[in-house]
Amino acid sequence: MKSRRSTRAWCATAVAALAAALTFAGTTAHATETAAAPPAHAVTGYWQNFNNGATVQKLSDVPADYDIIAVAFADTGAAPGAVTFSLDSAGLGGYTADQFKADIKAKQAAGKSVVISIGGQNGTVSVTDSASAANFADSVYSLMQEYGFDGVDIDLENGINSTYMSQALKSLSAKAGSGLVITMAPQTIDMQSTSTEYFKTALAVKDILTVVNMQYYNSGSMLGCDGKVYAQGSVDFLTALACIQLEGGLDPSQVGLGLPASSSAAGSGYVAPGVVNDALDCLAKGTGCGSFKPSTTYPGLRGAMTWSTNWDAASGNAWSGAVGSHVHGM
Repeated sequence: MKSRRSTRAWCATAVAALAAALTFAGTTAHATETAAAPPAHAVTGYWQNFNNGATVQKLSDVPADYDIIAVAFADTGAAPGAVTFSLDSAGLGGYTADQFKADIKAKQAAGKSVVISIGGQNGTVSVTDSASAANFADSVYSLMQEYGFDGVDIDLENGINSTYMSQALKSLSAKAGSGLVITMAPQTIDMQSTSTEYFKTALAVKDILTVVNMQYYNSGSMLGCDGKVYAQGSVDFLTALACIQLEGGLDPSQVGLGLPASSSAAGSGYVAPGVVNDALDCLAKGTGCGSFKPSTTYPGLRGAMTWSTNWDAASGNAWSGAVGSHVHGM
């Protein structure tokens, strides 16, 4: 981040020179210096940098219901652990990098956060030693400076090393400062126990972590915090699995519910927006529960996430319209 310090001017020319230098610096300083923090109850949506049959969007098309927008996805860099990003202008109908950067600034001016997502189903970024951890932090920070991203989303679905990923994120935090936004989207199997690498990573960076939006989809049946087995596609699946994270050490403000925006967005696990809202109410207020009811309530629960803003748009933004207003009313 660009640091700014006061100085005493001893002559008019020095004042003018200093003002000019600061004006120039202000045009390039990273957005985390001034970007608004995500709200206490936030909606996260993944924005697709590719065309897979969902509605093709510019970032400016993403509805205002989304507070955190995760740009999917970064690419694997040449050095171990490093990442790059290239806008798919051709696939997005001629959307240019300059338009994209301007849209990021406009979202930030509206109080939104935009992060670069690392991983996805086919992501192969591997951070397994100190060198690759440094490469990860350096390359993500470089993308933040180039595009204006507010932070990073960890969506690694092919394994994660808690020791070195937490090292990488702490290094990134030292570079970016307190405005850094860090989100995660583990699969259900990754958060069944505090002994898993993903859960260990989340706990290791708890002091700088924004939210974990676990993917409650494309999953088999899983254990809830009460030791019972729950099948996906129900309010109990959402609440009983979220309970593991809430009882395992994450703050309620760091727990969100990740769901598909439509039945087309995932192979399995879609639930109607009303079920998402029931699960949020069950966890936050103790109402709307199914057979599972948590032993306490978590009114500080962060909110919800969806894959993706594009699939949401293909369904008339029905998901964000229903879940967004509910989250913001929590």
